[in-house]
Amino acid sequence: MSSWLGSLGSGLGQSLGQVGGSLSSLTGQISNFTKDMLLEGTEEVEAEFQISSSRMKEIEVIHTTLRAENERLKKLCTDLEEKHEAAELQIKQQSADYRNQLQQKEVEISLLKARQNALQDQLQKLQTAAQPVHLEVGSLPSTTTSASFVPGISHHVSAFHGDDMDFGDIIWSQQEINRLSNEVSRLESEVGHWRHIVQSQGTNSSDQSEICKLQNTIKELKQNLSQEIDNHQHELSVLQDAHRHKLGEISRRHREELGEYEERIEELENLLHQDGSEIGHTHHSKVHEIQKTLHILQTEKTESVKKIQDLEVEIKDKDQKLSLIENDNEILKKVQELLNVEKSQIIQECERLKMEVNQFILTKERILPDDMSVKEELLSLQQALSDAQKEIMRLSHLHQGNILTEDGLELKKSLQILKEENSSLNQEKEELQKALLKFQNEHETIKFTSSEDMNLESELNILKTDLETKKQELNESIAEKESLIAELEELDKQNQEATKHMILMKDQLSKQHNEADITINKLKQDVNDEKKKVSQLENEKMKINKELEVQKEKFNEREVTLHDLNTNKKELEDKIKDLVDQLDKSQEYILNIKKENSELQEKLKQNEKDLFTTRNDLTKLLNQESNSNFQSDLLKEKETEIRNLNQCLSEMKELNKNLEKTAFDVKIENEKLILDCEDVKQQLKDSVTVKNQISLEKDTIIEALRIEKGQLEVELHQSEKKLLEQAHKYEQNIEELSNACKMDTSTLQLEHECLIKLNQERDFEITKLKSKIAQMDSDHKETKEILTTSLAGQKELTELIKEKEIFIEQLQDKGLNLQKKLDSHTQISKKNEMFRQTIEEKDKNLAIMKEENNHLKEELERLRDQQSRSIPVTEPKTLDIITELETEVAQLNVIKDSLEKEIKHYQKTIEDQNQIKMQLLQTLQEQKKEIDEFKSQHEQMNITHTQLFLEKDEEIKNLQKTINQIKTQLHEERQDIQTETSDIFQDTKVQALNVENGNEKHDLSKAEIERLVKGIKEREMEIKLLNEKNVSLTKQIDQLSKDEVAKLTQIIQQKDLEIQALHARISSASYMQDIVYLQQQLQAYVIDREKLFSVLNEKSREHSQLKTEYHKIMDIVAAKEAALLKLQDENQKLTSRFESSGQDMFKETIQNLSRIIREKDMEIDALSQKCQTLLTVLQTSDSGNGNEVGSVNSNQFEELLQERDKLKQQVKKIEEWKQQVITTVQNMQHESAQLQEELHKLQAQVLVDSDNNSKLQADYNGLIQSYEQNETKLKCFGQELAQVQHSIGQLHNTKDLLLGKLDVVSPQLSMRSSVVLPMREKQSEILNEASKPLQQELEQLRKILQEKDATIKTLQENNHRLCESVASTSVLERKEHEGNDSEIKQIKEKQDILQKSLKEKDLLIKAKSDQLLSLNENLANKTNENELLKQAVTNLKERTLILEMDIRKLKEENEKIVVMSREKETEFRALQETNMQISMMLREKEFESNSMKEKAFAFEKLLKEKEQGNTGELNQLLNEVKSMQDKAVMFQQERDQVMLALKQKQMESSSLQNEVQHFRDKESRLNQELERLRNHLLETEDSYTREALAAEDREAKLKKKVTILEEKLISSSNAVENASHQASLQVESLQEQLNVVSRQRDETVLQLSVSQDQVKQYALSLANLQMVLEQFQQEEKSMYSAELEKQKKELTEWKRKAENLEGQVTSLQENLEEANAALDSASRLTEQLDLKEEQIEDLKKQGELRQEMLDDVQNKLMNLINSTEGKVDKVLMRNLFVGHFHTPKNKRHEVLRLMGSILGIKKEEMEQFFCEERHAVSWMTGCLGGGSKREPNTPRRTNQQSSFYSSFSELFVKFLETESRPSLPPPKLSVHDMKPLDSPERGKPTNTTSGNFTDTKGSGTSRRPDVNPFLAPRSAAVPLITPAVLGAGGTGHLLMKPISDALPTFTPLPVLPDNSAGAVLKDLLKQ
Repeated sequence: MSSWLGSLGSGLGQSLGQVGGSLSSLTGQISNFTKDMLLEGTEEVEAEFQISSSRMKEIEVIHTTLRAENERLKKLCTDLEEKHEAAELQIKQQSADYRNQLQQKEVEISLLKARQNALQDQLQKLQTAAQPVHLEVGSLPSTTTSASFVPGISHHVSAFHGDDMDFGDIIWSQQEINRLSNEVSRLESEVGHWRHIVQSQGTNSSDQSEICKLQNTIKELKQNLSQEIDNHQHELSVLQDAHRHKLGEISRRHREELGEYEERIEELENLLHQDGSEIGHTHHSKVHEIQKTLHILQTEKTESVKKIQDLEVEIKDKDQKLSLIENDNEILKKVQELLNVEKSQIIQECERLKMEVNQFILTKERILPDDMSVKEELLSLQQALSDAQKEIMRLSHLHQGNILTEDGLELKKSLQILKEENSSLNQEKEELQKALLKFQNEHETIKFTSSEDMNLESELNILKTDLETKKQELNESIAEKESLIAELEELDKQNQEATKHMILMKDQLSKQHNEADITINKLKQDVNDEKKKVSQLENEKMKINKELEVQKEKFNEREVTLHDLNTNKKELEDKIKDLVDQLDKSQEYILNIKKENSELQEKLKQNEKDLFTTRNDLTKLLNQESNSNFQSDLLKEKETEIRNLNQCLSEMKELNKNLEKTAFDVKIENEKLILDCEDVKQQLKDSVTVKNQISLEKDTIIEALRIEKGQLEVELHQSEKKLLEQAHKYEQNIEELSNACKMDTSTLQLEHECLIKLNQERDFEITKLKSKIAQMDSDHKETKEILTTSLAGQKELTELIKEKEIFIEQLQDKGLNLQKKLDSHTQISKKNEMFRQTIEEKDKNLAIMKEENNHLKEELERLRDQQSRSIPVTEPKTLDIITELETEVAQLNVIKDSLEKEIKHYQKTIEDQNQIKMQLLQTLQEQKKEIDEFKSQHEQMNITHTQLFLEKDEEIKNLQKTINQIKTQLHEERQDIQTETSDIFQDTKVQALNVENGNEKHDLSKAEIERLVKGIKEREMEIKLLNEKNVSLTKQIDQLSKDEVAKLTQIIQQKDLEIQALHARISSASYMQDIVYLQQQLQAYVIDREKLFSVLNEKSREHSQLKTEYHKIMDIVAAKEAALLKLQDENQKLTSRFESSGQDMFKETIQNLSRIIREKDMEIDALSQKCQTLLTVLQTSDSGNGNEVGSVNSNQFEELLQERDKLKQQVKKIEEWKQQVITTVQNMQHESAQLQEELHKLQAQVLVDSDNNSKLQADYNGLIQSYEQNETKLKCFGQELAQVQHSIGQLHNTKDLLLGKLDVVSPQLSMRSSVVLPMREKQSEILNEASKPLQQELEQLRKILQEKDATIKTLQENNHRLCESVASTSVLERKEHEGNDSEIKQIKEKQDILQKSLKEKDLLIKAKSDQLLSLNENLANKTNENELLKQAVTNLKERTLILEMDIRKLKEENEKIVVMSREKETEFRALQETNMQISMMLREKEFESNSMKEKAFAFEKLLKEKEQGNTGELNQLLNEVKSMQDKAVMFQQERDQVMLALKQKQMESSSLQNEVQHFRDKESRLNQELERLRNHLLETEDSYTREALAAEDREAKLKKKVTILEEKLISSSNAVENASHQASLQVESLQEQLNVVSRQRDETVLQLSVSQDQVKQYALSLANLQMVLEQFQQEEKSMYSAELEKQKKELTEWKRKAENLEGQVTSLQENLEEANAALDSASRLTEQLDLKEEQIEDLKKQGELRQEMLDDVQNKLMNLINSTEGKVDKVLMRNLFVGHFHTPKNKRHEVLRLMGSILGIKKEEMEQFFCEERHAVSWMTGCLGGGSKREPNTPRRTNQQSSFYSSFSELFVKFLETESRPSLPPPKLSVHDMKPLDSPERGKPTNTTSGNFTDTKGSGTSRRPDVNPFLAPRSAAVPLITPAVLGAGGTGHLLMKPISDALPTFTPLPVLPDNSAGAVLKDLLKQ
């Protein structure tokens, strides 16, 4: 191992040491190459990235806009939803209110009807009373009351169950209530009338005329009812007509609006055409090119469409062929069906035969002797059956043979069914045979019995007669059998014909099969052709895409040009700005010169005046002194001065002229530049429009192509799917046909036999099934009838649903159309935005131009002034200037006119579009409303339908219940009648009672039956009416829906026509211009819509805020109500402290005022100190400055005096205001005192109310006590009644005894009745007497309640007054506070000004400081007073709130008391009724008792008279008594009736009063609602009027603006006319200007050339920049090379370290332990090297792996040593051999020693070999000859060392090639043993060096020699390369391959020629 390591180290050192240079050069080249590539890539990527980023930005912008629109639309949706919900809530509330009102009205109607029924019942009673009663003398009239009369009034309310209740309906319901109340009163009057008649006529009189009258009245009532129903239906129809009329009006308006829109669209198009004609023809060439490309694309599209059409035609042909084949199949199926029919007929015949067999069996039972003949016939029939079955089987087989493979499964199923039927038939056959045997046995038994019983002979005779009849039947059956046989023969013939037909069909099918194969092949070919066509189409599509890309590139180029144009524009604008600045400067310069000119002229004038004076003086002097030389000198000097001045003047004039010329030139240049700017702007706009057009066209083309592509792909997919399905079908058919053909005949025969057996069994089963089928048919019929009834209803519902669905679809279409319209209008609004922007720009330009115009006018005026002043020499020049300026003015006016016209035009367009938008929005809203209405109608219809169904079901159930009840009642009545008849035979008393009961029950049953019948009839009538209403409603709804559908279809047709017209317009040439214009309009519309939406959003926000405020207020109110109790307690405390609190408040205010005064005093002291300091400063400044400052101080002093006056005035004002405030405070105090008084009054009233409440409670307790006392009294009365009854019983007994003596039967009955009634009357009288005090108490309570109501009303009025006074005071206080606040603010501002002025002023500060202090004090007082007032106001507000809460409480208590009083009233009424009943009973009892007493007296008298013996008188007395009793009974009855009538009248009057009060309350509520609605209407009308007024104001303003513009136009036209007169003069000046312009043009051309030169310079600078970049790159390369050199140096250092390590290794080579230590040191070295290189990290990982594997290695060492003893590694020996030759001659013996140590040669022998150096050559040759079996491909050494060193790289490459071809196969390692760390894809596992083998004396166990991966036969150089790559013959350079990760890699050691490998190894071993 040590030798191996040594060889490895030496090989690495030599190889890598000599290849360093080549490696460095290669890496340098590669790095340069990669850098170049990366730079090129980065440049390309940057260019692409810029393009992509620009596109991305555009997409992001579009995305953001879309998202914003989405969000906006979402917000809109949410707002609309909120509004919708709010509206729904309002509607729900309204509907709930209406429903409550309806319910109340219904309740009232029901009460009135009940009263009407009661009155009618009374009428009937009176009628019955009026009829003659033919009873016996003692019989009483029946007191039964029948409730048979049921009014036939149907409810009108059913029509009003919807939410569409109006006030008209409420009024109608009130009218109805009034009518019913009138009827009630009329009926009452009729009742009174009848009573009078009864009283007058008595019991015997009876008039049927009044009954007829009553019947007539009932009929009249019914007629009125029907009339009312008709009226109601008429009202409904009127409402429907009104609704239709409204719909018609809406549709008409819609059509008119559409017409207006069309007219406006035409006007806009005309305008667009005009604008389009004005636009220049600059970009027509580009448009033509794009149109050409479009034409090319369209032609290609048409070609592709033609190809697609051809394909479709082919597909249709194939479909036709397929349909033919399917028709053939259908024909075959029909044939099969015919065969099935024949089969079914045969089966039916078989069944008939079976039936006949059964008949024969029945006959056989009776006919015993003819049994054998019957058997023969049976056998013959069975044979016939079997023959028929055979024929059926044959037919079925033929049928099976001929049926297509598609119907094979069906045949199998039918066969199974036939088998089952056969089995059943066989079973039936066996059963029949058994029955026959039984019959034979019975026959034999009968024979035996016949001998025994002779009685059977008679029966036999009868049987014989039967036999004869049966024989006749047999003969008939035989005839039928013969006919059946004939039919069977005919069937055989038909069967044969069918078989022939089937054979022919088979032949035809085979032919068709062949044809189908041919067609399939054709279809496949067609599919292939279509695929080819598809590929062609795809190629064409690719071409189109390429063309599109080319167009995109062109588009990008155009964008670049646009960008350049924009840059040029910006540059031009900058230049224009510079020129404008220059112009301004020049104008300023001109103005200065003009000023100087004017000054010079003034000086000239003065000089001239001086000259004139001097000349005059001179003349005088000349006249005086002619000889003076001095004067002549002076004159000369003056003349020289004048000349100089004249020269200066002329120079100045020339300068003026030059300056004017320059100014004129500059102005001309300015105008030119402005024109150029406008041209550039126009070009830009045109280019932008063209760009937009191109982009739109491209987008449309791309979208169209995409759609076409998608359609083509879809069609291709469909066609492919169809073809594949057809192919699959044909293949299946072919397979099934082939399978059918392959069926063997043997299997068919077997199946035939099986089928024959099965058929026999099936025949028996068929009969059973037939019977079942009959039952099923009957059931089926019943179910069918049920289904038909249900289906009819379902059909109606489905028709309704379909109509509704159609309607909904139409509405959806409408919605889509509206959305499209919306989109178009949004585009128009965008265009409008563009227009507005342009208008704004024009307005700005106009303003600028107007300013310039004003400036020019001012200049003109100045020039005119100069002209008037200047000398006549300068007149023509000034005229020229004026003319020039006037021309400019005229031009500007022309421009202004044009701009104004444009503005007017745009304003008109904007107004039109706004109107259109508003109208569209209105239509949208109307349509939405219509949709909502239709939806609601639909829902209501559904609800009404469901309700009707439910009502009908309920009515049916109720009718069934009533019928059952009637039946049960009838049964009961029959039973009662039977019992009554049985009881008649009993005693006379019982008989009489039973008769009465029976009569009553009979009357009741009859009445009930009549009532039920009437109720049923009425309900039937109601159901009919409802059905009729339903039908009419459904018809109306259908008509409505149809009308609406028709209208909608008309609208849709109109829209389609409009769309067509628009398409026709779009096809015109001016379409693109129209699009641009419409886009601009759309933008404007979008802005308007957004504004509107923003306004809507604001309104909705305000609405939500108001809602939140409302909720907050409600919460506050609740909190206030909760805190009322506390406030009441506090109120009581405050009232006690109120008088003392006022004084406390005044004290506090005085203290606050004193404190504020002190603070103000402090401020005044500080200000006085400041004033003193300022005075000292001023005095010092006065002393320093002197006289000049004094003048200033005087001025300041005057100003200060003025300010003092002002301050005095302000002080006066403030004092006045203070007085006003004091007066207001005093007023407030007075008002507070009044409020306190009112509070005291209110508290007193509250106390009174509380006292009243306590009194009411005491009264209530007293009432309860009285009620309890009454109850006790009633109990006592009950006890007394019992006693009275007992006494009555005793009297009865005495009476019976007396009557028994008298033997009179008739008086007994009358006596009984007469006794019972007086007792009742007595009881009723007692009860009346008891109830009188209760009534009195009730009346007292009512009076108290009325008093309470009065007090409550007074309290409420007081409260209202207080509230109003408090509100007025609060309003006044608020106003005063606002005024105070504003005045305080003003005073504060003034105070600040005063403080500033105090700092500036000097002397008057001391005088004013006192006044200021007083003012401050006043202010402080005012603020304190304001605060006090605020506190007072807050207190008052709290008190008002407390009062409001008290009022609310009182109201609630009042309501509770009212409720309690109502409950008590009801209780008292109940008590009164009970009292009345009891009083009646008592009266009756008293009457009875009186009568009994009288009877007792009479009896006593009778007894006495009897004793005396006066019997005749007794009889007379008895008769008188009877007559008296009868009269008494009559009177009692009349009294009872009158009392009852009185009670009813009282009850009715009380209920009527309550109802009247209720109605009054309702009327008040309704009036309040009406007033509220009227106020609301007034408010809405006010708002509308305000809006109308505002609109009129706007119109007036616009008209004013129009008039102003017209005036301006007139003035401008006048100016133009004036200018036209001067135009002739300006022609020459214009020619001069033209020359100047041409010069300027030349200058601009020169500037352009200069700019081009600049562009060239920029290009050169770019090139220089590129050069600089390249230099930077070169510098980077140089940096890289420097770094590489550094790395090389580091490598050399590492090599040195490696040499040292090799020296250490050689020292450790002697022993194995030393070798292990050397390996440890190597591991340490690897750990050190890990910090710098990644290769050493790999070693670490391998070391860890080796540490894990050490145990295995130690065990395997001995085996390896044993196995490797006597074996030499060829590769290692080869390496050593090569190393021997590479080492210098001096050191070769060391290499040989290493080889000897490896081979196991001892040191002594080695020394001997070295001694015998002569044999070295022979040894080497021996090694070469015998040692190696094959010669290794080592590089040949041609020359000595010099040549070796020169060609080492080649040798190394060859050496590596030889090493890459291993002699042994590489050992396979496990995944865990060898893990590639960096190179994941290696073909072969690399070999690794062994670890440290510690024990050489390991246990040498006799295991099999495991292949160790660390001892693989590899050279030391192998780890440098991956053998997989080399083995595979990789393309890359060998030196560039990565070093393997699996082997340990050492750093290369450069071996010098001096040092030997042995020395290095020794050094390593020593370490």
